[in-house]
Amino acid sequence: MNRKVKFLIFLGIILILAVFFTLQIKKERELLASVGGKMIFFYGITCPHCAKVEEFFKENGIDSKFQFEKKEVYENKTNAKILILIAKKKCSLPENEIGVPFFWTGEKCIVGDQPIIDYFKEKLNE
Repeated sequence: MNRKVKFLIFLGIILILAVFFTLQIKKERELLASVGGKMIFFYGITCPHCAKVEEFFKENGIDSKFQFEKKEVYENKTNAKILILIAKKKCSLPENEIGVPFFWTGEKCIVGDQPIIDYFKEKLNE
């Protein structure tokens, strides 16, 4: 194989990778844009810490007092991707600190059952 062919193959591979990464970045931006400033509670269906937060929500009527979305992440890959994007891009959290329960206030990330419960207790007292 001569140099020109090798060079063209190399350029083709680079072009394919560039297109792939450009599409990936576009998709991530679209997912983040869909979130906007919405408040979102991310949870897992079998997560005991998530259940603790949900019980607090129920006991205190949080769902009726505050408007936010709930997104399950164990079975919904798109929701899981949104959670990771918010945690990394909006809050600069390292991957080892990303988990559920997770609450996005529209401005900041709150991770863990007690921090989320404390956040809403404070909001209830305002």
